[in-house]
Amino acid sequence: MPIKIPDNLPAAQQLREENIFVIREERATTQDIRPLRILLLNLMPTKIATETQLARLLGNTPLQVELELLMVTSHVSKNTPEEHMLAFYKTFDQVRDESFDGMVITGAPVERLAFEEVEYWEELCEIFEWSKTHVTSTLHICWGAQAGLYYHWGVKKEPLPAKLSGVYRHRVARRGSILFRGFDDTFMVPHSRYTTVVREDIEAIPCLKILAESEEAGIYAVTTHGGRQVYIMGHSEYDTDTLLGEYRRDQQAGIAPAVPVNYFPDDDDAQPPLCTWRSSANLLFCNWLNYFVYQATPYDLSMIGVRIHEDEAR
Repeated sequence: MPIKIPDNLPAAQQLREENIFVIREERATTQDIRPLRILLLNLMPTKIATETQLARLLGNTPLQVELELLMVTSHVSKNTPEEHMLAFYKTFDQVRDESFDGMVITGAPVERLAFEEVEYWEELCEIFEWSKTHVTSTLHICWGAQAGLYYHWGVKKEPLPAKLSGVYRHRVARRGSILFRGFDDTFMVPHSRYTTVVREDIEAIPCLKILAESEEAGIYAVTTHGGRQVYIMGHSEYDTDTLLGEYRRDQQAGIAPAVPVNYFPDDDDAQPPLCTWRSSANLLFCNWLNYFVYQATPYDLSMIGVRIHEDEAR
């Protein structure tokens, strides 16, 4: 089934060229089904690229998805044209009275700042709190995952001795997890970050379950009961050349970055990188949409808050 996004969103044409099923609004309104409403809070500086990456994954499932784009107002994007933000993004005030089947909160290049020092932290906290009663399941990515764990559970992030950059092998730590149903015994995931969360801090909170991890990259996936909050520490949504762009950017900035691990053939950065994570990324988002969103959300979105309170009472 398709993903419904504005016809003139830059991602639309690219996804059609990739044979991802993008449905036009006129066709969507004539189908006798309710699409899943997914809210994307995009905190990445390369917003158009991130929109395309996530729309690609959300659109490659059997479910019809209607994607709504959300921005913070306490920060002005410097890398995306203002007319794009005004045309396609909504503010929190515009959606706070609505409910959504699912929500995705992206990473952001602010991880070396204390959470409270991030200029949009207070606004983000308001969105975190709102999501508890207006969203069936929220998927947090990279810094978004660390921020969510800190806000909801008090889990602190810890600095790494050097930037974690590359594509790392992972394993499913909790057998029987429906989020990783159909996964191979090991799978690859890109990471690009300077901070991490500590296993002992996660294990100290009974409500949190570690689902997947990597010997080199650490904790990868954490969820709460019923999957209402999902925390993903890596960047499964990355394109083949996303790490390459970050690597070249750091080189040009004089940072002298290490070559991303398991990314270039024979670790030779003169060769084109290989994508080894696309199939697991598609399966991850398909499982999240199916098991934690579609199977759990009420048909009447106004009942989301009611159902969440009933679950907490059990």
